[in-house]
Amino acid sequence: MSQTAISSSRWMDLANPTRFLAFAGAVIPWLAGLAVLVIAIGLYLGFTAPEDYQQGSTVRIMYIHVPFAWLAMMCYSVMAISALGTLVWRHPLADVALKAAAPIGAVFTALALLTGSIWGKPMWGTWWVWDARLTSVFVLFLMYLGLIALTRALDDPGRSARAAAIVTLVGAINIPIIKFSVDWWNTLHQPASVFRLDGPTIHSSLLWPLLICAAGFTLLFFTLHLMAMRVEIWRRRVIAMHRISARRADRKQGAGA
Repeated sequence: MSQTAISSSRWMDLANPTRFLAFAGAVIPWLAGLAVLVIAIGLYLGFTAPEDYQQGSTVRIMYIHVPFAWLAMMCYSVMAISALGTLVWRHPLADVALKAAAPIGAVFTALALLTGSIWGKPMWGTWWVWDARLTSVFVLFLMYLGLIALTRALDDPGRSARAAAIVTLVGAINIPIIKFSVDWWNTLHQPASVFRLDGPTIHSSLLWPLLICAAGFTLLFFTLHLMAMRVEIWRRRVIAMHRISARRADRKQGAGA
C-alpha cells in the first residue's frame, strides 16, 4: 500500500467519532500550548515594534484586529467546506464541525468589529460608518447568529444538518464580498496591505509580528474548534443514550400493562 493511501486511510479513520475523540484528546493540549506561545511571541514583537509614521502607537491594535478579521472569514470558510461534507460527501463529522465552528466564528467576528471600531475612532473620527467593508462584516456576524439559532431550532438532527449546510453555502457569497469590498467600492476602510498580488505594503518590522500573531490566533481557532467538536460529539451521545433509555422504559411499561 502506498504512503498516500495509508495517509488517506488514517484521515478517514477520523470520521469515526470514537477515533476522533482520541485524536482530539491527544492533540488539543499540544495545540493549545503552541497557540499560547506563538500569540505571546507575536504580541511581544508587536508591542516592541516601531510605531507607524502616520498612526503612531495606535497601529498596534492591528496585531489583534487583523487576526480577528482574518479568522472571522476563515471560520466561515471552514463551515462552508463542512457544509459540502454534509451535502455531498455525507461525512459523519461534517455537521459536527459546522455546528461547533459557528459560535467561535461569531465571537471572532464580534471582536473584529469591536477592535475595528476602537481603531477607527482615532483614525476616522467616528466609531462606525456604514461602508462596504464594515457592513459586509456586520452581515457576516448576523449570519453566524442566524446559523447558531437554526442549528438549535430543529429537533431532527438530519433536517438541522441539511438546513444549516444549505444556508451556510448560500451565505458563503459574502466572503469574497468582504475581501474585495475595499477594491470594488469607495470605502473609508484601508485597502488590503498584506495579501496582495504585488506583495505586502507593510514594512517588515510591522509585518512579521502581524503574521506571527495571525498564526497564533489561527492555532487558537483550531484548538477551540477541536474542543467544541469534542463537546458536540459527547452531547449527541448523551442525547442518544437518553433516547434509548426512554424507549426501553416505554417498552417495559407497555409489557407491564
